[in-house]
Amino acid sequence: MPMQQLLLIGAGHAHALVLEAFAKKPEPNIAITVVSDNPLAAYSGSVPAWLAGECTLRETQIDVAALCQRANARLILSPASMISTQPRYVALANGECVNFDVASFNIGSTLTLPQQLGESLPKLLAMRPLSSLHQRWLALQNEISHLPNGGTQRVMGVGGGAAGCETLMSVLAQLRQQRPDIEWQGHLLSAANELLPGAGHLPRWLIKRALSKAAITVHFEQRGETLIEGGVATQNDKRLDADIVLWATGAVGHPWLADSPLPLDKHGFIRVENTLEVTGQPNIFAVGDCAGFTPALPNAGVYAVRMGPHLANNLRLVCRGEPLAPWHPPKRVLALIGTGDRRAIASRGGFGVSGKWVWEWKKRIDARFIARFNPPFED
Repeated sequence: MPMQQLLLIGAGHAHALVLEAFAKKPEPNIAITVVSDNPLAAYSGSVPAWLAGECTLRETQIDVAALCQRANARLILSPASMISTQPRYVALANGECVNFDVASFNIGSTLTLPQQLGESLPKLLAMRPLSSLHQRWLALQNEISHLPNGGTQRVMGVGGGAAGCETLMSVLAQLRQQRPDIEWQGHLLSAANELLPGAGHLPRWLIKRALSKAAITVHFEQRGETLIEGGVATQNDKRLDADIVLWATGAVGHPWLADSPLPLDKHGFIRVENTLEVTGQPNIFAVGDCAGFTPALPNAGVYAVRMGPHLANNLRLVCRGEPLAPWHPPKRVLALIGTGDRRAIASRGGFGVSGKWVWEWKKRIDARFIARFNPPFED
């Protein structure tokens, strides 16, 4: 069997599991190359704890370089910028081109940012792409450190899903600790008429209680659209004052995919079949937030984690020329939502519970997952 060139584009959660699988069970006829913009990749589940100042950035990261070395994979530190399917190669931002027989995308998503009109706009912190969030967060913290003493700052979170709620509570916890001389007011915009769409009554009640405890006012049926002088304008031209805006809504695919031959859905995500193979593109796969399923899956890291082992198996199968196996997404998943006060909410379907013990449980789960992909490795 000729050597198969397997290209992993991006170093997301699913690809970390693929590398782990190939490290534990190597394939002599598969040569693996990984392209990523960073030798370290953040685990999304731990990011809110880092935003809240409860752990270091490094404690949230997967050591991609060490994982590649363990799997005998070549790592190129440059993101993809173009793909050709005939001939098969990917162009990188550094000008290099990498040929492939089989490729897989795990590059996450980005956000559609608001329009910006006028001057004296609020400070904006976009929560995606995740790979560069630490740079944006540190820059915002630096600006905040130079604010004059006293006064009031209004922090506006845009997005009423789990990520939007968790992000706002985590950031406010850190800002109140960093600058206790300032009165920090929290506001959350939700385009829906409820929080955590799709969750049961109890989890929604628990998140509403946590937001209230954090002194956050929720504005329902208000979709943030434009940054204007001193605040945010909504879809009905309502103006809400804000000094800092956390943007956690409107996930879309990376812009460069629009010029590729890959099929995309209306949000710019790569259309895939239930085998995780790209629709109409044999031997090319997509997983995680960058993949567009029918019906659509929520943008949550837990799905990428569940896809990882199945993707590893299908990559082996396709390299051998064998039929692919379908992946069946879980009907319900456990969501663990930090509330910025060393507490967390566990939500699964209609079930919900909160407390300090849930936070400790979440920390153990996250730490155990991250440890799998950092040396020393367990065989």
